Order: sequence, then C-alpha cells, then structure tokens
Amino acid sequence: MKSSPTLLRTVLVLAALGTSGCTAVQPWERATLSSYPMRPDRDPLAQAMSEHIYFSREASTGGRSVGGSGCGCN
Repeated sequence: MKSSPTLLRTVLVLAALGTSGCTAVQPWERATLSSYPMRPDRDPLAQAMSEHIYFSREASTGGRSVGGSGCGCN
C-alpha cells in the first residue's frame, strides 16, 4: 500500500490550506482596510486608463456610462 502516505500527506496539506484561508475582520481593523492606500480609485490616471480600456473593449455594448452600441448598428 504505497499510496497511503501520499494520500495522508495530500489530505493534511488540503486541510491546512482549507483552515488557514478566511478570518473575520475585527471592528478595530476596519479603519486599516478602509484607508486611502486600500482604495481602488486612489490613482486618477490609472482609473482613467482603466475606464478607457474597458470602454474600448466593451464598445459594442456601450461601455460603462455610454448608451448605445459602438458599431453604429443601433
């Protein structure tokens, strides 16, 4: 039975990964998570570039705030 140690090792690794993933955020930790560096829109230039890329790729559905189609078939 060679697969028994391998199976046991696999189960232990999966159990360790499964139990170490999620934690609850304490009330005093929420200020750290809501600070300025954690905001996705903290860089206006990067935000504008992301909006432009999204609009360019999704032009056939109208982008984010633009109605209609980008191909002129409406």
